[in-house]
Amino acid sequence: MIRIQVFRRAQLVAEATSKGASCFLGKEAGSLIVLQGWRVGRRQLEFALGEEGLFVRDGGGMAPLKVNGKEVNEYGPLASNDTIELADYRIMAHVSEEARPHPAPAPLPVTALPHAAAAARQPQPEPSANPLERPEGIAMRGQLHRMLIAAMDLRRVNVARMADAELRSTVQKLIEELIDTDSAFESMREQRAALCDVVLNEVVGLGPLESLLADDEVSEVMVNRHNDVFVERAGRLERSNISFSNDAAVISAIERIVSPLGRRIDESSPMVDARLKDGSRVNAIIPPLAIRGPSITIRKFARNKLVGEDLIRFGAISAEMIAFLQVAVKLRANIVVSGGTGSGKTTLLNVLSNFIPDDERIVTVEDAAELQLNQPNLVSLEARPANIEGRGAVTIRDLVKNCLRMRPDRIIVGECRGGEALDMLQAMNTGHDGSLTTAHANSPRDCLSRLEVMTLMSGLEIPMQAIREQVASAVDLIVQQTRFSCGSRKVTYISEVTGIEGNLIQLQDIFQFEQDGFDANGKVCGRLVPTGHIPDFYQDLMRRGMPVDVSIFRRDSVPMKRVHPA
Repeated sequence: MIRIQVFRRAQLVAEATSKGASCFLGKEAGSLIVLQGWRVGRRQLEFALGEEGLFVRDGGGMAPLKVNGKEVNEYGPLASNDTIELADYRIMAHVSEEARPHPAPAPLPVTALPHAAAAARQPQPEPSANPLERPEGIAMRGQLHRMLIAAMDLRRVNVARMADAELRSTVQKLIEELIDTDSAFESMREQRAALCDVVLNEVVGLGPLESLLADDEVSEVMVNRHNDVFVERAGRLERSNISFSNDAAVISAIERIVSPLGRRIDESSPMVDARLKDGSRVNAIIPPLAIRGPSITIRKFARNKLVGEDLIRFGAISAEMIAFLQVAVKLRANIVVSGGTGSGKTTLLNVLSNFIPDDERIVTVEDAAELQLNQPNLVSLEARPANIEGRGAVTIRDLVKNCLRMRPDRIIVGECRGGEALDMLQAMNTGHDGSLTTAHANSPRDCLSRLEVMTLMSGLEIPMQAIREQVASAVDLIVQQTRFSCGSRKVTYISEVTGIEGNLIQLQDIFQFEQDGFDANGKVCGRLVPTGHIPDFYQDLMRRGMPVDVSIFRRDSVPMKRVHPA
């Protein structure tokens, strides 16, 4: 059905015809033609024959797919004179003459090329209505970008001494001048403003990410490669129709994020954690570790900082839970917020932190500063990676030790990942009551196990029984945050650490989420209810004659309403 010819250094090295309407080339044993080379992927090129013709897609690998000299991710329908380039291979593909008499071509297999029939010469799996995201538009953006850099170099524009506003204004004038005076951009006259904005953002901003970061509905941005971008909306992932012009534009955006923070990214240090000006968390990784090209993951912060009422409105927590946690924070209970990746631990930690009274001194310790606190007596500390010589690193553990000498009333550690858990437990046990932190775990019981393991990571030979006694003495409450498969996030447990019996730390659930199915949209729904247990510190307050509302802990007094996501 599909005739493939592979050339190497102008010599025909292999040719074959597929038996069906789809085939692939690469290192995998089932390839129609096996390609060699360390840059070639297992299923590097995927071909599929549809109603509109023959399509090719890049199936993954270090070598980029080029058609007629232009780098693409997907292309079709292929013409007889189209040349496919991959590393040092040149490939010709066309429909076999044996297949032409058939009146109806075979249906396009979904597994081979999901969006090929609709792509029609687009580099993205889904067609873009924006001309600047089509192959010719991307090529035009790259050309304008190169011309702009050359013009700035020729005119000796000193960008180092310019403020942000002056730099944007200067670069914008140069871009407009190039578009108006060069005939190569004649076809883009109608998109002049859009072309100018895209290239301007790539040069002095974050490129196509600017529009996604400005979209309040987008909660997370994931750049897999320069022309493969996904976003999260309402807890669901979807492909975005925006793209960078090339890998260099992605690396430039990463450098503009990390440079103001004193961090770097290059081949010797190809991974970095950073933050944007609004506090959004950024992780970036580049080749040689990222095989398909530089990758960026941005977890956005909401423009308007969330408070307890917002979480109640979203159905993530109940009013009774918020009332209890507010009392717990004010009465200086040590709280660990537990949950999986992306479950909303930092958001909940922000909400809890703002219950701390204004007359207390707070010291926060984070890998990348994310917490947004409003208290007046606040010190924020951020860890630092090693420099290019491998020196000068300041770890979370170093900062936790140091903050003990800063006379804090409360210590808030953004996330415990390792040996700093021991220092955090010691701080909780030595007069710094009311401290807060987060940890990765799938349940309150798992959280206790994680704390034990992280304490062992401190490098000290501490008996397990001593560690468990430290955990049981230090931690008062564990708040479990869960992200469900539908994308909704909820507080599923609030549990009290009641002590230790033998070798087992005792836990008692105070509130829990009882799931009872899904709604018509596939969203999880259920009830946030008390278990009936009154925590020990509430009972102590009652014995001392202090007024407390214990009705929130009675199951029969709380309306058993189903909780739906907002």
